[in-house]
Amino acid sequence: MGKQLKILAVDDDFINLKLISSMLRKNTHVGVIIEATNGLDAINILKMQGDIDLVLLDIKMPVMDGIEFLTNIQSMIEFKKLPVIVLTTDETRKHEAFDHGAFDFLVKPIREHDLSSKIAKVADLF
Repeated sequence: MGKQLKILAVDDDFINLKLISSMLRKNTHVGVIIEATNGLDAINILKMQGDIDLVLLDIKMPVMDGIEFLTNIQSMIEFKKLPVIVLTTDETRKHEAFDHGAFDFLVKPIREHDLSSKIAKVADLF
């Protein structure tokens, strides 16, 4: 089966965050799930943990939004190649997310099958 991924899920909406975590727990590629409610908390978790394999990132959040998060990690050499899958209700921000280094994109509401297929693509990188 290969490596189980350590995933950081970032969403300011508590219900969405718990729904995403629930989907992740069912996925055989997922080993550890860490949650954050904004981009700044996520940056701090990355700095403390260091060994995150994938970030699932909402775009619209307080404190630090998803685009700001992507911009920040692109300037950090140790996280520059970290795969980030952007999650949002606003499909028009897709190109903006890719321009800032996103690996992939999912439109909310997220379907478990779609999330699983994106995670499998990341797992294949390891």
